[in-house]
Amino acid sequence: MSALAVDERTGDVVRLRALELPALLTGGREPDDPVPEQSERLVRRVAAVGSTAPRHPRLLQGAGAFVEGDLLWTVEERPAGVPLAELVAAGPVPPYRAAELAADLVGALRALHEAGLAHGNLTTESVLVCEDGAALLGGLLSGTAQEALAEELGGPGGRRRYEVRATLAGPVAERWPLDGGPAGDCWALGVLLHRLVTGRSPYPENGVPELVTAVRDGRREPSAACGPLGPLVERLLQPDPGLRPTAVEIRGELAALLAAAPEPVGEERAARVLEPRAAGPVVPAPRRRRPGGRAAAKSERLPAERPAADGPGPERRPLIPPALLGPVLVGGVFLLLVLGVVAVVLFAG
Repeated sequence: MSALAVDERTGDVVRLRALELPALLTGGREPDDPVPEQSERLVRRVAAVGSTAPRHPRLLQGAGAFVEGDLLWTVEERPAGVPLAELVAAGPVPPYRAAELAADLVGALRALHEAGLAHGNLTTESVLVCEDGAALLGGLLSGTAQEALAEELGGPGGRRRYEVRATLAGPVAERWPLDGGPAGDCWALGVLLHRLVTGRSPYPENGVPELVTAVRDGRREPSAACGPLGPLVERLLQPDPGLRPTAVEIRGELAALLAAAPEPVGEERAARVLEPRAAGPVVPAPRRRRPGGRAAAKSERLPAERPAADGPGPERRPLIPPALLGPVLVGGVFLLLVLGVVAVVLFAG
């Protein structure tokens, strides 16, 4: 459960996420009763992570935690943006756009890892895409609260902890690496990249037992489905954490990939269709108005003997060659004189 609120001290919008605490941690107390020791321990653990987390432009800052009734609330800043889960629900993300988002996220992961922390909650629900297209990584405190509660109820390991964690995390592949720590975060980034580009998880998510078994056995969809991101995703999903690239190495590979990305193609350029034309001059026709007021020019081909609209017509051949023009004129004058003499003789006789 989550809700938006306004921090009375700063006036900033924050997101509250609630984690239900079992009765054995709250002691069935009333809201005004003192918080039991176990609940206080959870709050202190979450607050410690929040205070240790570095400040980074791509990392949402946690503002603390508190217990109210049977709920443990975590508080995190919430700038304007859209959860990544909504974008993924609309369809797969192009590979190079996914690489841009991953570059932002791995910057936040690098800062956490250098501070001695692991995130452990990298999912589409914990990522916020801002209005300028940047990706911000959140969910650090809520993920810490879930892990702390699973350990509080089930101990450091064992079946009980697994069952509590399965209830809290659910069958979300990014939450179930074979190992924790920074290497587990990098593995989760590989799962997230696959999900962004293909629209689905590389592992089955019908239930936690099937998911965990598939991760353990390496049974997943080939990374080739991720296109240009395939080689990186393949290395990120290696079972051996020593074979996975670190956050620093991932950022370098993403930068090289984005530097070699093809130029974006505008809508008009992409929609233009080039058709083969017959031989002959190309004459621009007058501009005409399209519906909606946009003018468009069209090139048309005209027959070779048809004159252009604004140019001279085709050259015509003279009836008498210039070289014969003089003799023809002299002959014509002589013929007229003969005809005149003949006419005089006929009228006189």
